[in-house]
Amino acid sequence: MIVFDLRCEGEHVFEAWFGSSSAYEDQRGRGLVACPVCGSTAVDKALMAPRLGSAPGDRSPAEIKAMLGALAGAQAKALEKSRWVGGRFASEARAMHEGERAHEPIHGQASLAEARALVDDGVKIAPLPLPVVPPEQAN
Repeated sequence: MIVFDLRCEGEHVFEAWFGSSSAYEDQRGRGLVACPVCGSTAVDKALMAPRLGSAPGDRSPAEIKAMLGALAGAQAKALEKSRWVGGRFASEARAMHEGERAHEPIHGQASLAEARALVDDGVKIAPLPLPVVPPEQAN
């Protein structure tokens, strides 16, 4: 396993684990590496310091896999009662905030500019920690 510090076009820096450098390049080339903050797939390696040895508290790959699995399970459970609105997320969230439609849990996609505008206008939103596969693309 190898860990890279990555940076998206929105300047968000995040860490991601890959089986190898070639696995990273392959996944990035296929658009599978996305920023967990804004969802951008325009991602490159960021400047990072090498890790030498292990420090107390470092997690093994198995522990990290288990934690990510638990996080994915918690996110899936939270989304069970949420309606997928796809690219209409910003307009749907704004309509609820402005009282034009009833409030309900929703999730979908928004550009970084749309998300910033919602936050600036006081609309309470939060990014999901893990990417969501749109229902029409799920197996």
